[in-house]
Amino acid sequence: MPYTIEQVKALVREFPDFPSEGILFRDIFPIFRHPEAVECLVDHFVERIKGLGQQVDVVIGLDARGFLFGPLIAIKLGVAFAPVRKRGKLPGEVVSVTYMKEYGPDVFEMQADALAAGQNVVIVDDLLATGGSCKAAEDLVAQLKGNVLLSAFVISLVGLEGGKKLKAPVYALIEC
Repeated sequence: MPYTIEQVKALVREFPDFPSEGILFRDIFPIFRHPEAVECLVDHFVERIKGLGQQVDVVIGLDARGFLFGPLIAIKLGVAFAPVRKRGKLPGEVVSVTYMKEYGPDVFEMQADALAAGQNVVIVDDLLATGGSCKAAEDLVAQLKGNVLLSAFVISLVGLEGGKKLKAPVYALIEC
């Protein structure tokens, strides 16, 4: 039986005080227990992306949960998928950027031939919090002379104002 987007949203679970006290963790993994829910989620993002009215050439998924649905979105759009990974996980020539996380600096990398100059990309990930990792991905795309049309998330923690750090428009299925 097909899922509605409201049913998909309802599958997201909350875990108080995980991974540490005071954090309300939102778990998207229950969505992936239901193939019809995954299909609904992917179709929802595809329609949102098509609604941009611009050609998308590459979907970029952020390490690691962006890998869960990013390739599925890319397949439905008929475009390439490219991962953004933590340092040392990608072979060949890479571009890199250092960014700040809550607990210190980290490095994201992307293969240097993952996109060509002028290509349009959409960045996808499960969660937008402070915006640091997505901003790093935007910086990687800029190094490769690509254009970010949209950054799309399953969940946005609006109180942390991560979207204000980003240059591209932001879309989130769930805002809390």
